[in-house]
Amino acid sequence: MVFALAENSIQLVPDGTLLFHLVLIVVMVVLLNATLLKPINRILEERDRRTKGRLSEANKTLVTVEEKLRSYEAQLREARASGYAAMEQERATLSKDRERRIGEVKSEAAALVAQEKERIKAEASGVRSSLGITAQERAREISEQILRA
Repeated sequence: MVFALAENSIQLVPDGTLLFHLVLIVVMVVLLNATLLKPINRILEERDRRTKGRLSEANKTLVTVEEKLRSYEAQLREARASGYAAMEQERATLSKDRERRIGEVKSEAAALVAQEKERIKAEASGVRSSLGITAQERAREISEQILRA
């Protein structure tokens, strides 16, 4: 009956079981550390190290790719610029050649026009003189017919 009362009562004074429980907790923490927590922590550290290693490797690769991309874009801009310059130079050369040909054709046309004007003047002079002669003959014929009448 005394034990029944002891079970229902609250014990305020620590006894030997408290010390036993503390020792048991310390032993369990040591065992858990040795068997479970240290291997898990080691695995997590190894995973973290590998992840960071691969991440730094990926960052290095990304930097290399960005550098190569910038280099490629710079070379592309240079190639385009040189291509545009070559096209502009070719266009200027063709334009000069076209202007030269146009000048030649204009001078040939001007020479032909001058030649034709001279020919027309010569023909006009010839026609005028022949018309003058013809007009004098007709005038003489008309005056002879008038005087005969």
